[in-house]
Amino acid sequence: MKKYVNVDIELVKSKFRPIEKKAHKGIQGHALIIGGSYGKIGSVSLSSKACLKSGAGLVTAYIPKCGYDIIQVLNPEVMVITDECHDYITSVYHNLSIQSIGIGMGMGVHKETQQAFLQFLKMNDLPMVIDADGLNILSENKSWLENLASKAVLTPHRKELERLIGNWSTEEEMIEKVKSFSNDYDIVIVVKGAPTMIVYKTMVYINSTGNQALATAGSGDVLTGIITGLLAQGYEEVDASILGVYLHGLTADLAVPETGCNSFTASDIIHYLGKAFLTLEK
Repeated sequence: MKKYVNVDIELVKSKFRPIEKKAHKGIQGHALIIGGSYGKIGSVSLSSKACLKSGAGLVTAYIPKCGYDIIQVLNPEVMVITDECHDYITSVYHNLSIQSIGIGMGMGVHKETQQAFLQFLKMNDLPMVIDADGLNILSENKSWLENLASKAVLTPHRKELERLIGNWSTEEEMIEKVKSFSNDYDIVIVVKGAPTMIVYKTMVYINSTGNQALATAGSGDVLTGIITGLLAQGYEEVDASILGVYLHGLTADLAVPETGCNSFTASDIIHYLGKAFLTLEK
């Protein structure tokens, strides 16, 4: 079996499942997006909207109180639960029936937030995506990696990855270290870059879509939302990561002839998701 796999249209189509004609929101999955802090609520807004646009039936955002009006106005389709704290998250408590979780975007690394994150990891066994400050907290508390759910998806860019696994001298050494890291903790690693790679144990999937337009604020928040939405619909973690990364990159390929690279934003990724999905249904 090949250990390096090219993520192309044929592979992605083989994993994609069109939504059933008689589907309803109750069977499309309920995702929980956790994150945000004062001044960084936009990250959760992007993630939660991308999660809905990827096909999740229901999405709830768990945020500090300062973000309540922002999310309700920007994303009227998204439900909201607020922490007791105004500026940052101090606990993660809910009684929802959910199928997937995305956590870390704009969350900050306040001491109370870190403890809330640890307690959440200890009690969670649902499919999940960890991004941004979730990764930064883990890099400062590496023993907490033992608490991750099986096949948890981590989505670091190169600097976040270096904080997690240490530095490397060559691309080959980096890939080998990521494979070992994935194997040690039974987790999926989405290494964001050009190209983005999805690594699970000995397997490395190299994405074929995307361009430099994706190097923009909020791009990673959108990717987390897309993968979380796919997980909510029952996709297995590796497949959700492969499909999510491919579609995320494809939006930029579709958009740039119209927007150019300079004017492309993370919101454009969400805007072009529908066109990206349509390419899989042809």
